[in-house]
Amino acid sequence: MVLLEPPVDISRDDAAREAAKELAKPAYGQAGDNLIVRAIDKVLTWITDMLNDLTGRSPDGNVGVLMLVGLIVLVVIVALWRAGVLRTTRSTKSQVVFETGKPRSAAEYRAQAEAEVAGGNYAGAVRSRFRACVAELTERTVIDERPGRTAYEAVADAGRAVPALREPLQPAALAFTEVVYGNRPGTPERYAQVAAADDAARHVSTRQLVQG
Repeated sequence: MVLLEPPVDISRDDAAREAAKELAKPAYGQAGDNLIVRAIDKVLTWITDMLNDLTGRSPDGNVGVLMLVGLIVLVVIVALWRAGVLRTTRSTKSQVVFETGKPRSAAEYRAQAEAEVAGGNYAGAVRSRFRACVAELTERTVIDERPGRTAYEAVADAGRAVPALREPLQPAALAFTEVVYGNRPGTPERYAQVAAADDAARHVSTRQLVQG
Protein backbone atom coordinates (compact mmCIF):
# COMPACT_ATOMS: atom_id res chain seq x y z
CA MET A 1 0.00 0.00 0.00
CA VAL A 2 1.35 3.40 -1.02
CA LEU A 3 0.90 6.19 1.48
CA LEU A 4 -0.59 9.30 -0.11
CA GLU A 5 0.80 11.58 2.58
CA PRO A 6 4.11 11.43 4.45
CA PRO A 7 3.83 10.58 8.15
CA VAL A 8 3.88 13.46 10.57
CA ASP A 9 7.15 13.66 12.41
CA ILE A 10 8.18 15.97 15.20
CA SER A 11 11.01 15.80 17.65
CA ARG A 12 10.48 15.34 21.36
CA ASP A 13 11.68 18.82 22.23
CA ASP A 14 9.68 20.49 19.44
CA ALA A 15 6.39 18.95 20.61
CA ALA A 16 6.88 20.12 24.16
CA ARG A 17 8.05 23.54 22.97
CA GLU A 18 4.96 24.04 20.78
CA ALA A 19 2.64 23.12 23.63
CA ALA A 20 4.35 25.55 25.98
CA LYS A 21 4.25 28.28 23.34
CA GLU A 22 0.51 27.79 22.85
CA LEU A 23 -0.24 27.99 26.54
CA ALA A 24 1.92 31.09 26.94
CA LYS A 25 -0.28 33.18 24.62
CA PRO A 26 -1.89 36.16 26.42
CA ALA A 27 -5.37 35.14 25.23
CA TYR A 28 -5.20 32.12 27.51
CA GLY A 29 -3.48 33.77 30.44
CA GLN A 30 -6.34 35.89 31.75
CA ALA A 31 -8.21 33.33 33.85
CA GLY A 32 -10.65 34.70 36.33
CA ASP A 33 -11.67 33.37 39.69
CA ASN A 34 -14.40 31.21 38.24
CA LEU A 35 -14.03 27.61 39.42
CA ILE A 36 -14.65 26.20 35.95
CA VAL A 37 -11.89 28.32 34.45
CA ARG A 38 -9.44 27.21 37.12
CA ALA A 39 -10.42 23.58 36.64
CA ILE A 40 -9.80 23.81 32.90
CA ASP A 41 -6.47 25.52 33.50
CA LYS A 42 -5.43 22.64 35.75
CA VAL A 43 -6.37 20.17 33.02
CA LEU A 44 -4.23 22.09 30.55
CA THR A 45 -1.29 22.00 32.96
CA TRP A 46 -1.77 18.28 33.43
CA ILE A 47 -1.85 17.74 29.64
CA THR A 48 1.34 19.76 29.25
CA ASP A 49 3.13 17.71 31.90
CA MET A 50 1.97 14.47 30.28
CA LEU A 51 3.09 15.75 26.89
CA ASN A 52 6.56 16.49 28.21
CA ASP A 53 6.73 13.03 29.76
CA LEU A 54 5.50 11.15 26.68
CA THR A 55 7.60 13.04 24.16
CA GLY A 56 10.59 12.39 26.35
CA ARG A 57 10.00 8.64 26.06
CA SER A 58 8.84 8.49 22.44
CA PRO A 59 11.74 8.25 19.96
CA ASP A 60 9.74 9.37 16.89
CA GLY A 61 7.60 11.95 18.62
CA ASN A 62 4.32 10.63 17.11
CA VAL A 63 2.69 10.17 20.50
CA GLY A 64 3.68 13.69 21.32
CA VAL A 65 1.99 14.93 18.14
CA LEU A 66 -1.30 13.29 19.15
CA MET A 67 -1.08 14.80 22.60
CA LEU A 68 -0.28 18.20 21.10
CA VAL A 69 -3.36 18.03 18.88
CA GLY A 70 -5.49 17.15 21.89
CA LEU A 71 -3.99 20.04 23.83
CA ILE A 72 -4.77 22.54 21.08
CA VAL A 73 -8.37 21.30 20.94
CA LEU A 74 -8.69 21.93 24.67
CA VAL A 75 -7.16 25.36 24.29
CA VAL A 76 -9.73 26.21 21.60
CA ILE A 77 -12.53 25.07 23.93
CA VAL A 78 -11.16 27.30 26.69
CA ALA A 79 -10.97 30.27 24.31
CA LEU A 80 -14.56 29.75 23.16
CA TRP A 81 -15.77 29.39 26.73
CA ARG A 82 -14.04 32.56 27.83
CA ALA A 83 -15.50 34.38 24.85
CA GLY A 84 -18.97 33.40 26.03
CA VAL A 85 -19.78 31.07 23.11
CA LEU A 86 -20.03 27.96 25.25
CA ARG A 87 -21.60 29.53 28.34
CA THR A 88 -25.03 27.99 28.58
CA THR A 89 -25.67 28.21 32.30
CA ARG A 90 -28.48 30.68 31.65
CA SER A 91 -30.76 30.54 28.63
CA THR A 92 -31.52 33.57 26.51
CA LYS A 93 -35.07 33.61 27.86
CA SER A 94 -33.76 34.25 31.38
CA GLN A 95 -31.55 37.18 30.36
CA VAL A 96 -34.12 39.77 31.34
CA VAL A 97 -33.35 43.43 31.91
CA PHE A 98 -35.36 43.69 35.13
CA GLU A 99 -35.34 40.86 37.65
CA THR A 100 -38.40 42.27 39.40
CA GLY A 101 -41.92 42.78 38.16
CA LYS A 102 -41.94 46.35 39.50
CA PRO A 103 -38.82 48.17 38.28
CA ARG A 104 -37.74 51.50 39.71
CA SER A 105 -37.70 54.78 37.85
CA ALA A 106 -35.03 55.71 35.32
CA ALA A 107 -33.76 58.44 37.63
CA GLU A 108 -33.31 55.98 40.49
CA TYR A 109 -31.40 53.50 38.34
CA ARG A 110 -29.27 56.32 36.96
CA ALA A 111 -28.39 57.57 40.44
CA GLN A 112 -27.46 54.05 41.47
CA ALA A 113 -25.21 53.67 38.43
CA GLU A 114 -23.40 56.92 39.22
CA ALA A 115 -22.83 55.79 42.80
CA GLU A 116 -21.45 52.46 41.56
CA VAL A 117 -19.08 54.20 39.16
CA ALA A 118 -17.84 56.38 42.03
CA GLY A 119 -17.11 53.21 43.99
CA GLY A 120 -15.34 51.54 41.06
CA ASN A 121 -18.08 48.93 40.60
CA TYR A 122 -18.37 49.07 36.81
CA ALA A 123 -20.18 45.75 36.53
CA GLY A 124 -22.98 47.04 38.74
CA ALA A 125 -22.92 50.39 36.96
CA VAL A 126 -23.38 48.75 33.55
CA ARG A 127 -26.37 46.83 34.89
CA SER A 128 -27.99 49.83 36.58
CA ARG A 129 -27.38 52.29 33.72
CA PHE A 130 -28.85 49.97 31.10
CA ARG A 131 -31.88 49.47 33.30
CA ALA A 132 -32.13 53.27 33.51
CA CYS A 133 -32.04 53.37 29.72
CA VAL A 134 -34.87 50.85 29.31
CA ALA A 135 -36.89 52.49 32.07
CA GLU A 136 -36.42 55.85 30.32
CA LEU A 137 -37.69 54.40 27.04
CA THR A 138 -40.72 53.06 28.87
CA GLU A 139 -41.42 56.33 30.65
CA ARG A 140 -41.20 58.21 27.36
CA THR A 141 -43.60 55.64 25.78
CA VAL A 142 -41.06 54.61 23.16
CA ILE A 143 -41.63 51.01 24.28
CA ASP A 144 -44.39 49.48 26.36
CA GLU A 145 -43.93 48.23 29.91
CA ARG A 146 -43.50 44.49 29.48
CA PRO A 147 -42.16 42.13 32.18
CA GLY A 148 -39.52 39.63 31.12
CA ARG A 149 -38.11 41.69 28.25
CA THR A 150 -34.47 40.96 27.37
CA ALA A 151 -31.91 43.59 26.39
CA TYR A 152 -32.03 42.57 22.73
CA GLU A 153 -35.83 42.64 22.73
CA ALA A 154 -35.70 46.17 24.13
CA VAL A 155 -33.38 47.18 21.28
CA ALA A 156 -35.67 45.58 18.69
CA ASP A 157 -38.81 47.22 20.10
CA ALA A 158 -37.20 50.66 20.46
CA GLY A 159 -35.62 50.39 17.00
CA ARG A 160 -38.99 49.73 15.42
CA ALA A 161 -40.47 52.77 17.13
CA VAL A 162 -37.48 55.06 16.48
CA PRO A 163 -34.93 53.61 14.01
CA ALA A 164 -32.29 56.16 15.08
CA LEU A 165 -32.06 54.43 18.47
CA ARG A 166 -30.73 51.16 17.05
CA GLU A 167 -27.13 52.35 16.66
CA PRO A 168 -26.57 53.49 20.27
CA LEU A 169 -28.71 50.74 21.84
CA GLN A 170 -27.16 47.69 20.17
CA PRO A 171 -23.64 47.93 21.71
CA ALA A 172 -25.22 48.82 25.06
CA ALA A 173 -27.40 45.70 24.99
CA LEU A 174 -24.34 43.59 24.16
CA ALA A 175 -22.36 45.14 27.03
CA PHE A 176 -25.24 44.58 29.47
CA THR A 177 -25.71 40.93 28.45
CA GLU A 178 -21.98 40.14 28.52
CA VAL A 179 -21.45 41.69 31.95
CA VAL A 180 -24.64 40.59 33.70
CA TYR A 181 -25.13 37.15 32.12
CA GLY A 182 -21.79 36.34 30.49
CA ASN A 183 -19.40 36.83 33.42
CA ARG A 184 -17.46 39.46 31.48
CA PRO A 185 -15.85 42.25 33.51
CA GLY A 186 -17.43 45.65 33.81
CA THR A 187 -15.11 48.29 32.34
CA PRO A 188 -15.22 52.06 31.81
CA GLU A 189 -15.51 51.39 28.07
CA ARG A 190 -18.56 49.16 28.46
CA TYR A 191 -20.12 51.63 30.86
CA ALA A 192 -19.54 54.44 28.36
CA GLN A 193 -21.47 52.47 25.73
CA VAL A 194 -24.41 52.02 28.09
CA ALA A 195 -24.30 55.65 29.21
CA ALA A 196 -24.40 56.77 25.57
CA ALA A 197 -27.49 54.63 25.00
CA ASP A 198 -29.14 56.10 28.09
CA ASP A 199 -28.37 59.63 26.87
CA ALA A 200 -29.91 58.77 23.51
CA ALA A 201 -33.02 57.49 25.26
CA ARG A 202 -33.29 60.67 27.32
CA HIS A 203 -33.04 62.93 24.29
CA VAL A 204 -35.06 60.93 21.78
CA SER A 205 -37.68 63.06 20.05
CA THR A 206 -41.22 61.94 20.81
CA ARG A 207 -42.15 63.77 17.62
CA GLN A 208 -40.20 61.08 15.74
CA LEU A 209 -42.21 58.48 17.58
CA VAL A 210 -45.52 60.03 16.61
CA GLN A 211 -44.49 60.50 12.97
CA GLY A 212 -43.11 56.93 12.82
